[in-house]
Amino acid sequence: MILLIQYTILFASVLMLVALGGCFSEHSGVINLGLEGIMVMGALGGALTMKYLPEASGVFVIILAVIAVSILSGVLYSFLLAIAAINFKADQTLVGTAMNMLAAAAATVFVKAINMAENPDNVSATIQYIKPKEAFIVNIGSFQFNWFMLVALLALIAAHIVLYRTRFGLRLMACGEHPQAADSVGINVLKMRWAGVLISGMLGGLGGIVYITAGVSEWKFEVGVAGFGFLALAVMIFGQWKPVNIALAALLFGFFRALSNVYTGFPLLASLGLPGTIYNMMPYIISLVVLVFASTNSRAPKAEGIPYDKGTR
Repeated sequence: MILLIQYTILFASVLMLVALGGCFSEHSGVINLGLEGIMVMGALGGALTMKYLPEASGVFVIILAVIAVSILSGVLYSFLLAIAAINFKADQTLVGTAMNMLAAAAATVFVKAINMAENPDNVSATIQYIKPKEAFIVNIGSFQFNWFMLVALLALIAAHIVLYRTRFGLRLMACGEHPQAADSVGINVLKMRWAGVLISGMLGGLGGIVYITAGVSEWKFEVGVAGFGFLALAVMIFGQWKPVNIALAALLFGFFRALSNVYTGFPLLASLGLPGTIYNMMPYIISLVVLVFASTNSRAPKAEGIPYDKGTR
């Protein structure tokens, strides 16, 4: 049971971080379907940092460096969406889809090139880094506390305060609801949308490194992040673009994802004789069911996905 709770919180932390990123982007008026690709690039930057940063640097330095590089990688990659969708008014769905395809391919090629440079016989797309438990995990009795759990909680609190208690957040949401009205009172809609997309890149990149370091010491980038970017979008929609609701939805999805890791430890589930792939599919099946019911009462920002044209009223 403790292991189930541990994995639930960890997977929920990943989904919450990425979904909050998508929430900021969509509240600004830009649909970010490229969260999967942003996660991959954040994971790549963080993994390379862990690989090459000396262990003698200390736990605190390692944690800060990995977080910083993952965030920076996600932000830089989200520039593609911002430039294409905001400045050039490209179709946001197509741009996000292209970003997902490009990230997985680019990361795979890049990692293989690094491995071949170090060892010509190594053509894998796998990065080996220090074991996360040495830097990110603290044992509290039989429970393993991951520092990223705390980071996710702080991100949730910050997101709620920023969106509902600051001038920036209120202006951001105004740009996703009524951009022409926001512009009429002096709000720079394009800058606010840029801010929303870059924040989504920051949180998406961070979510990527949290996902791949969930108890493993290496990652094969050919598998990407197993659709967690799309699951995060489902969490965001189910949470109705509200941080607290997103956190609750992330816990629900995280629970079903955690079952695939620990179901053998539950006699009742193990006695069913279902293959592990069924449990791996459950979060995605649940996401389809949730989206069917949530779509009827969706409270999405009214101007999301619509390129802003200053001349339109």
